[in-house]
Amino acid sequence: MAVLSKLNTKNSAIITLAGLASYLAIKNIISLRQRRNKAKSEIKVVISQHDLKKERAAVDSVFVGRLIRILKILVPGWITPETWYLLIVAWSLVARTYADVWMIQNGTAIESAIIGRDLNLFKTHLFKFIYAMPMISVVNNILKYGLNELKLRFRTRLSTYLYDRYLKGFTFYKMSNLDNRIVNADQLLTQDVEKFCDSVAELYSNLSKPILDVILYTVKLTGAIGAQGPFYMLLYLAVSGSILTRLRRPIGKMTVTEQRLEGEYRYVNSRLITNSEEIAFYQGNQKEQFTILASFQKLVNHLRFFIFFRLQMGFVDNIVAKYLATVVGYLVVSRPFLDLTHPRHRTSTHAEMLEDYYKSGRMLVKMAEAIGRIVLAGREMTRLSGFTARVTQLIRVLDDLNKGHYERTMVSDKNNLTGGNHVALKPGSGKIIVQDHLIKFDKVPLVTPNGDVLIKELSMEVKSGMNVLVCGPNGCGKSSLFRTLGELWPLFGGVMTKPEKGKLFYVPQRPYMAVGTLRDQVIYPDNKEQQIKKRVKDEDLAEILGKVQLDYILEREGGWNSVQDWMDVLSGGEKQRIAMARLFYHKPQFAILDECTSAVSVDVEGYMYQHCREVGITLFTVSHRKSLWTHHDYYLKMDGRGNYEYKPITEDTTEFGS
Repeated sequence: MAVLSKLNTKNSAIITLAGLASYLAIKNIISLRQRRNKAKSEIKVVISQHDLKKERAAVDSVFVGRLIRILKILVPGWITPETWYLLIVAWSLVARTYADVWMIQNGTAIESAIIGRDLNLFKTHLFKFIYAMPMISVVNNILKYGLNELKLRFRTRLSTYLYDRYLKGFTFYKMSNLDNRIVNADQLLTQDVEKFCDSVAELYSNLSKPILDVILYTVKLTGAIGAQGPFYMLLYLAVSGSILTRLRRPIGKMTVTEQRLEGEYRYVNSRLITNSEEIAFYQGNQKEQFTILASFQKLVNHLRFFIFFRLQMGFVDNIVAKYLATVVGYLVVSRPFLDLTHPRHRTSTHAEMLEDYYKSGRMLVKMAEAIGRIVLAGREMTRLSGFTARVTQLIRVLDDLNKGHYERTMVSDKNNLTGGNHVALKPGSGKIIVQDHLIKFDKVPLVTPNGDVLIKELSMEVKSGMNVLVCGPNGCGKSSLFRTLGELWPLFGGVMTKPEKGKLFYVPQRPYMAVGTLRDQVIYPDNKEQQIKKRVKDEDLAEILGKVQLDYILEREGGWNSVQDWMDVLSGGEKQRIAMARLFYHKPQFAILDECTSAVSVDVEGYMYQHCREVGITLFTVSHRKSLWTHHDYYLKMDGRGNYEYKPITEDTTEFGS
C-alpha cells in the first residue's frame, strides 16, 4: 500500500511537471515565431482598415453569453423539430453508451468462457453478440442521421434569421455603403454560418457522450473498485482541462483572423471579376496579380503559423489527454490487484481475478478515453468561440442597421466648400413626411456617409407633372440627392416630403437584370402572382414592350417564360429599354432617370419620355443630352462648390450642365 501511495505521489508530480513544461515550451516557441514573423518584410497591401475594437474570441463568460443567444435562434422553442432531433441524438448517445457497457461485459464473458474452456457459455454469449449487432448498428446510424439533420436545421434557422434582417429594407445596402464594421458579409452569411452550425452540432455530440460515459462508468467503477479510482480520474480531468484550456486560448483569435483573411482573399478575386473590363483596358493584369497573390500570401502565412501552433498543441493534447490519462487509469485499476492486503481478491481464483480485471480495466480505459475526449473537446470549443464571435458581430451590426445606427469613420467638413465652419452631423436627425404627388426639400443638407457636406441646405419643391432636369459636374451631389430621396442614405437634418417608397422608381444607367424569365425582367421586383393581382395581362406586357420598341424580343427569345443569362443576351440599349419597360409596368408617381437612355437613340428616347408624360410619371432626369430639354419643366443645377439653382426652363436657357 505504501508503495502504491508513493507511486501515485510520484505520478502526480510527473503530470504536473509535464503540463508546466509543455506550457512554457509552447509560449517560448510562439514568442520566437512571432518575433521572426515581425522581422520579415510585411506585404504592403491594405484591403480594409477599421478603427474598431477587435472581437474577443475565448472560452469565457462572454462566449457562453453569445452562444446562448444564438442557441435561442437555433432552437426557438421546446416544441420544434430541432428539439426533437436533439432528443433523438441524446437518445442515440445514451443507447450507444449502454451498448458500449454491454459489449464490455459480454466481451469479457466470451473471453472468460474461452479461457475456462466452457463451450456452452461461449456459444451463449457469442450468439448474444450476434443478435445485438443489428440493433447496435441501427443506433450508430440513427446517431449519424440525427447529427446531420441537426446541422442542416441549425443552418436553416440561422440563415433564415440573418437574411430576414440582412434583406429587410435597405440593410444590405447600408452594410456595404454606410457602415464599415463588416467588409465580407457574403462570407459570414455562407461559410461562417455553415462552420458555426457544424461546430455546434459536433460539440453537442462530442461533449455530451463523454460526459455521459464518465457519469456511467463512475457509477459502475465505484461499485466495482470503490470511489477512490473514479475520483482520481475526475481530478485528473479538472487539472489537465484547466492547463489545456489555457494553452488553447489563442485558437479562438486565430480562427477569427483566418476567416477575415479568407474573406479578404475572396474579395480581391471578386473585384477582378466585377471590374474585368476596366482592368483589361488599363492592362492592369500584373498589378492585380500582385494584389491577389499578396492577399493570398497573407492568408498562407497565417495558416502556416496556425498549422504550426496546432502541431504543438497536438503534441501536448496527445500526451495530456491520451497517454497520461491512460497512465492514470492503469495506476487506478491496478490498486486492488497489486496490493496483496486488499480485501477484494483475498479468496479469488485466477480466472475470477482475470475476469474482474478485464471488466474493470476496460471500463476504466473507456472512462479515461471519455475524459480525454472531454479535454480535447475544449479545442473544438475554442475554435467555436471564434465562429461565435464572427456570427455575433454580424447579428449586432444587422440589429444596429435596422435601428438606424451606423458606425463609420466620419470626417469634419472643415475642408469642404460650405464655408469652413464645423457642422454637427447626426445621421437620422432629419424628418421625413410621406405625402402623395409631392417631393419637397426644406433645408435638407446633402451629406455623404463620410460626413462630406455637398450642399449645406437644399430647399426645393416638385409637384406631380413638373419634370426636373438635374445637371452639374461630377461629385456635385446629383447621386447624393437621389440616394437621400430614396432613403438609402440617412437624413442629416431638415424636412423631406415624398411619397412612399413604392411610388418612387429608380432607373440607373446600367440596369440590373434579374435571374429568371423574360417576364421577370419586365415586372421586377414583382413575381407572376403579383402581376396577376395587379390585373396586368401578358398582352399588356407585350404592349409595354412595344412602347420601348422591344416587341421583337418576345419572339426572338421564345416567349415570356424563356430563361436566359440576360446580362449577356441583351445589348446595352436593350437592357436600358427593358428598364424603361419596368417603369411603365409599375407606373410610379415619380421616377429618377440616371443617364438611363445613354445607349438609346434620340428618337426612341424622345418617344419614351413622351409616354412618361402621357401616363403621368413625373421625372427627375440626369442627362447631358440637350434633346431632353423639351421634355422637362425645371432644372436643378449644382456647381460642385455647395451652391445650386432651381429654376424653370425657358426659351432663354441655352446651356445645359455647363
